[in-house]
Order: sequence, then structure tokens, then C-alpha cells
Amino acid sequence: MARQRRASGSADASPGKLIVIAVVLIGLVLVSLRLLPGSPFESTAAAKWGTPAGSAERATTAPSDRSSRPSPSPTPSPAPEPLPFEAKDLDLDIEGWYSWSVLDRRNGEIIGSDNMDETSTTASLIKAWIVADYLRRADEKGQTPSAAKLADATKIIRDSDNTRTQQFYNALGGSASIKRLLSKCELTDSSVASDGGWSRTALSPRDTARMGACIADGRAAGPQWTKWLIGEMRLVRGGGDFGIRKAFPAAERKTIAIKNGWIDRTREQEMHINCLAIGDTWTMGVMVRYPIGKGYEYGMKNCQKITEALLRPTT
Repeated sequence: MARQRRASGSADASPGKLIVIAVVLIGLVLVSLRLLPGSPFESTAAAKWGTPAGSAERATTAPSDRSSRPSPSPTPSPAPEPLPFEAKDLDLDIEGWYSWSVLDRRNGEIIGSDNMDETSTTASLIKAWIVADYLRRADEKGQTPSAAKLADATKIIRDSDNTRTQQFYNALGGSASIKRLLSKCELTDSSVASDGGWSRTALSPRDTARMGACIADGRAAGPQWTKWLIGEMRLVRGGGDFGIRKAFPAAERKTIAIKNGWIDRTREQEMHINCLAIGDTWTMGVMVRYPIGKGYEYGMKNCQKITEALLRPTT
């Protein structure tokens, strides 16, 4: 009787246990299949080696080529430093005619007085071009100026020697040199003197600034001699050292190249005073004309006065 009860009890429990075991086994199999790489039941959301959790779905839509991703916006370049001059209308207590112009060497922009295209005779200011023309043409011919010729050029620039200037001018073909100036430096307002002389070349303040840029960028003297010429123009001395650069602090003056012109025109009964300056980022031309009786110093001081009136307060 006891064996019959045990047999009967075992038979009653077997179906339930078998179902539970079967369900557990099936569950384990399904879980294993979902975790098995390559299985059709593999979870697309499962984390993979080397792939952060949650990135698998993004990987199916995000581009794999880094070059196709949006590039970061470039950092804007800082604005260039303003020129030391301000464009403004001047109403100065100056007798006679005066005009000015400034050229930004970085972009070629020009500011100036309303009459910056009007011309006056250059006097010695034109000597900067005559020396530049001589040096460039010598280099174009494969020639190196002798030490004596360079010494003459130094006297022309630093001391404004008229005799040596005339010798250079004659060797350059006289007014043909001024015609080269008009063409090479792209001047629009200026002209050769009717008598062919270098002193009576007609130049405007705007074209004076353009000639300065032409010297600074190497077109005038050529790549071989531009640095030398600029260096000489920084060393102008004596009676020719006046005007534009005198308006700057003493420490800055030695960095500014200049060439000035001054003459009494008895035919017109006028003084013609002209100033050219070349800075690191700018060139400037200032011209004044006034009654001859007021003398040279009046115009020399007014070149400086005009410049001072145009300088920014921070300069």
C-alpha cells in the first residue's frame, strides 16, 4: 500500500514539474540566442565591444565618414588696427591753398581733402622718384651702381642735392622719367612739366600718396633697392626734415620715411611746400601754397599742423 501511494504521488507531480522545467529551458535558450552575435534574434540595442551603450542605433544612421560631418565655424580674424589718421574736414587758420591725402597700404583705400586731386609743383619731393627710377633701371640692366653713384643718391635723398639730382635726371632721359612715374605708379592727376624740368612736375596730394605706396611696395626702385631707398628716406636730415613726421612722437619718427619739397616761385609769387611720408601701413601727401612773402618756415610748420589735425587722439 505504501509503494502504491508513492507511485501515485510521483505520477501526480510529474506533469507540472516538466512544464516548469520546459519553460525555464526555453527562456534560457531564447536569451542565449538574443545575446549570440549573428543570431537572427540578436538585439539591435545590445551593447557591443568597443561601442558605448546606446550608440548602436545611432551608428545605423550617422555617417561613418568624418569628412562629411559639419566643420566648425572658423574663428573670425581680428579687425585690423585703424590708421593713425581720421577722415575729417579741416578748417585751419592757414593762408593760401592746402590739400592732403592718406593711402592705406593694406587695401589701397584713399582718404583726403575735397581738393586732393588738385596739383602743385613738387620741387624736391620728386627726387625720391628720380633715385628710385635710377636704381630700378640699373637693376633691370643687370648693373650694380658704383659706390660713388650710391653716395650721390644718398646726397640727393638725405640732403636734397640739386646738382646731383639734375645729373641723374639727365641720365634717365629727363621728362621720360616722369612719364614712367605716371605709368608705373598709376597716377591719375599729375603731369610732366611744360618745360620738362623735374622741379615743376605737377603732382597732387592723392598722387603723392600713391607715389609713396609705389616706393614702399617695390614698384619704383625694384626688389633689389627698395629697402635701401626706404632706409635713406628715414635718414633725411637738416633743412629737409620737417612736416608730416614731426607730428608724431619722437620714438615713431625714425620709422617714417620722408621726402619734402620747398621752393619760392617768383613767377607766381608763391611758396610751394610739399610733404611725402611713408609709414608701416600708410602713405601721406600734404601740399601748401601761399604768398611768397611769408617765407619757407610758414609752409613747413603748416605741413605739420595739417597732419596733427588729422591724427587720432590715441596717437
